[in-house]
Amino acid sequence: MSIKTPLLDELNNRSREVFRRVVEGYLESGAPVGSRTLSRSMSEQLSAATIRNVMQDLEYLGLLGSPHVSAGRVPTQQGLRLFVDGLLEVRNLDTGDREKLEETIDSPGGDVPGILDRVGAALSDVTRGASLVLAPKHESSPIKHVEFVSLARDRALVVLVFADGHVENRLFTPPPGQTPSSMREAANFVNAVAEGRTLSELHSVMALEIGRRRQEIDSLARELVEGGLALWVDEGEPTERLIVRGTGNLLAEAEAQIDLDRIRTLFDELERKKDIAQFLELAEEGEGVRIFIGSENKVFSLSGSSLVVSPYMNTDRKIIGAVGVIGPTRLNYGRIVPIVDYTAQLVGRILSDRT
Repeated sequence: MSIKTPLLDELNNRSREVFRRVVEGYLESGAPVGSRTLSRSMSEQLSAATIRNVMQDLEYLGLLGSPHVSAGRVPTQQGLRLFVDGLLEVRNLDTGDREKLEETIDSPGGDVPGILDRVGAALSDVTRGASLVLAPKHESSPIKHVEFVSLARDRALVVLVFADGHVENRLFTPPPGQTPSSMREAANFVNAVAEGRTLSELHSVMALEIGRRRQEIDSLARELVEGGLALWVDEGEPTERLIVRGTGNLLAEAEAQIDLDRIRTLFDELERKKDIAQFLELAEEGEGVRIFIGSENKVFSLSGSSLVVSPYMNTDRKIIGAVGVIGPTRLNYGRIVPIVDYTAQLVGRILSDRT
């Protein structure tokens, strides 16, 4: 997982080992690491005074900080980033973690939302953090059937059935003067071209078809089709796309009042699910697992949390969703990274098998 980092190259072997051991000690205990503790574990026999001098140099570089005057050192956000990029040793996925994830995902039955909810629960349980699962837009799933249902003079329902069994119901305001006949005509028109196409494909095809066949449908049906489709391809994402599980794990980890305040801030941010459309954007910038530490993560920056996230893909290698784990900045990154990576692969596989 290491990346070429100029600052790390500037450190000599002694400074690098002190830095690595401080970070690893902090990630394991959550407490500042002192020079006396390090003097007993260093590969080179060094006095506590010598180690303190090295720590001061690392603090000058912005890699370590001291919470209290007499306390040991903890990594700064810059230090954690340097460690993750240059020194993190990613473990092999634990057999028990692998089996627990596979058992959950391979359980028979259930629709896609149900499967993804089970995935979120398993990921939270395995990592003891909060899990985030971003469900795929159903723009990427083929359509099986479409219905328009009149509820009132100014209210109608679009029922959209996908090939994977997922059903979406959306309320919208129909054009003035719609009739049951125009509703049926609109549905027949859509279904004649919809089956086997994704929503994004259908949107393009419908625009062409409406242009070619304007004489075949009356103006009310055309307005109804256009109005219904506009809802499905709206820029705003429904909040149900984001599945959050295990937020209680974060409270269990919080020990100090400042941690509790940050967790409450995180919960507030999670409640504003409309903002987390950015979650997928974080993962779409490249394949594989990405790690966002503290303020690097614009979605959860106020809570000072870390996010480990990976996209999952369909059979065409197109990113359709993402899975992730959020927790304190002292996450066990070496263990969490392979868990998130493997979960993303499993989700991509099972969703591809269902289409």
